[in-house]
Amino acid sequence: MKSFYEKLFQNYWNPYLVMALAGVLSALYFGITHTVWAVTGEFTRLAGHVMALFGADVSNWAYFNLIGMKGTTFTRTDGWIVWGMFAGALIMVLLNSNFKITVPRQKRRWLQAFTGGIVAGFGARLALGCNLAAFFTGVPQFSLHAWMFMIATAGGTFLGAKLVGMSWWKGKPAVTKGAIARKAAKPSAVQPILGGAAAAGYAGLVVYFFASGHKMLGVAALFGALFGILIERAQICFTSAFRDLWISGRATMTKAIIVGMAVSSVATLAIILLNGMEPITKVAGLSTLVGGMLFGLGIVMAGGCETGMMYRLMEGQIVFLPVFIGNVIGAGALAYAWDHLGVYNALVKSGSKISLIDAMGPGAALAATLIVLAAAFIVAVYWQKHYRFKNGFKKGAAAHVAKTTANR
Repeated sequence: MKSFYEKLFQNYWNPYLVMALAGVLSALYFGITHTVWAVTGEFTRLAGHVMALFGADVSNWAYFNLIGMKGTTFTRTDGWIVWGMFAGALIMVLLNSNFKITVPRQKRRWLQAFTGGIVAGFGARLALGCNLAAFFTGVPQFSLHAWMFMIATAGGTFLGAKLVGMSWWKGKPAVTKGAIARKAAKPSAVQPILGGAAAAGYAGLVVYFFASGHKMLGVAALFGALFGILIERAQICFTSAFRDLWISGRATMTKAIIVGMAVSSVATLAIILLNGMEPITKVAGLSTLVGGMLFGLGIVMAGGCETGMMYRLMEGQIVFLPVFIGNVIGAGALAYAWDHLGVYNALVKSGSKISLIDAMGPGAALAATLIVLAAAFIVAVYWQKHYRFKNGFKKGAAAHVAKTTANR
């Protein structure tokens, strides 16, 4: 039992298996609820509720009418997906005795995290989805906008990698003389107990939802916790999936996410065909490209995407609290700019919803999706093998490695 516990809670899980499982779960969630695994839509609604508390009348804002504001965050399935992810991640952190309050050494990181969160939140909602709804769950929905968002996000993270590599952004590192001896921290005896209690309490909440007739809330709370467990146990972060390509050439997370989308595409199409469901298709247009670029830039500035922010905050890395707050503010700012500042007319109105299933047929859409994902996987493998540490962003030791490699 001790060995099993250590493997389950004290070792991180294989990211390929985790993302494949996440792909299956996201397809099942779509089949049950007719909606997708997403988070920033709820961030936007939270911003609307906060603005309403301060006296703003958001009832006629076009963006809030588009995404819907019925109920509260605790009476919506989208709300419990978010809070369930936080809960699932926290439970696993505690069971692993991995909770520890940490603060950044440089004060500038607070502002960088907050600013990055705002930029990412604004960009995500401009593109009608973040790394989940407009990417990981968007591609399996066979929506063209997801592919456009993915390409734009890659470009945004490329610019972000350049930005965070600049000396004025990094600042002066704190240097201390001599080596600092550190004792290995002993695993906490209390945290696993708290984690077990939290798991039992949350399980009780899920049971309550089902028993009281709120079945969809129960489904959302359950799936949210499962998603939170998965992202924490495999340290899933879409920021690193892109950023690491530009900085170090490492592509493990990139390949794992591609595998997850491939599995989810097959499972989602099966659910669509078996149940006669319509896939969720979002507007593909200039807004998708601009939003994706801003999102990619923002997540690198912040140091993490929405999923990465969630489990890192639950680990006690409180610098990700301003990332979360910034995400909500950025999403709310987009909701205001949508019609009040003419963003819809300038960037969205000219776009259109394009479903690959409608355009190509189910079989061809799946084949095309899998072929492109396979090509992306091959490119990621090649990139990691041939371009690691060769792009000029890394300095110091990494630059030395690149020079040494080139001279061989």
